[in-house]
Amino acid sequence: MSNLFAGLESLGLKVKKDIDVFEEEKKEEAGTGQGAENKPKEISEESLLFEKTHKCPVCDTEFKCKMVRTGKAKLVSQDMDLRPKYQGIDPLKYDAILCPTCGYASLNRYFNFVMSSQAKQIKEQISSTFKYTSENGKVYSYDEAITRHKMALLNTVVKKGKLSERAYTCLKLAWLFRGKREEMMKGDSTKEEIEAVAKEEIECLKNAHEGFISAFSQEDFPMCGMDEYTVTFLVAELSRRIGQKEEAKRWVSKVLVARDANRRIKDKALALKESLQSDGA
Repeated sequence: MSNLFAGLESLGLKVKKDIDVFEEEKKEEAGTGQGAENKPKEISEESLLFEKTHKCPVCDTEFKCKMVRTGKAKLVSQDMDLRPKYQGIDPLKYDAILCPTCGYASLNRYFNFVMSSQAKQIKEQISSTFKYTSENGKVYSYDEAITRHKMALLNTVVKKGKLSERAYTCLKLAWLFRGKREEMMKGDSTKEEIEAVAKEEIECLKNAHEGFISAFSQEDFPMCGMDEYTVTFLVAELSRRIGQKEEAKRWVSKVLVARDANRRIKDKALALKESLQSDGA
């Protein structure tokens, strides 16, 4: 398995290369822009951000990080695996909150939920060697966002977070690598560089797939804000993306035969089924 945490060494952390995001306990040590009448108005990423103050639940330090202004980013489309795409900004870059003092990090929805026993593990395994210097730019680059999300993923492992939280963080990482790849394709990056980022994305998708399947049988719904059939569809699409098309067909069929699945997710499932058939799966 590839090292999902590659690059965190620069933060002073010694992360084992063979760490398993979903290892068992015995291995736990190891703005809506208003355009002109006929021409859309340019929206700057910076204009959609603000500095929000957070208090770290692990070390009690107050710090600021960039956040997207609520309701300001305009959704323009969505990938089949539910990755949202917005006009002028990728809000996914701003979803991981990182304490620059102790290294505690989490997706925004989970940030304040830390028990004392979890804080103790984070202090011992992360804070003791953590060091961090932000890029200090007006916006987060994809590289900085990826680092912040890797820290969030590492923290979920150290604090023994839910399987769904680990899976969801892996999914967010995959989306960030995709965003980075799309940005690179518009620049002068080499084919090899782009392919390397694509491999990182697939590795994250594989981990998200593994985690959601495990969480499906062990946790209650809603899961990460998603109902049962949305997660079922997501597992089907992740299966397709990592080359497991027969498994994708099995999972998508569960959505299509469900009487209480909503129309939106059934339509997505039908589109996925047609895609699998056209691929000869």
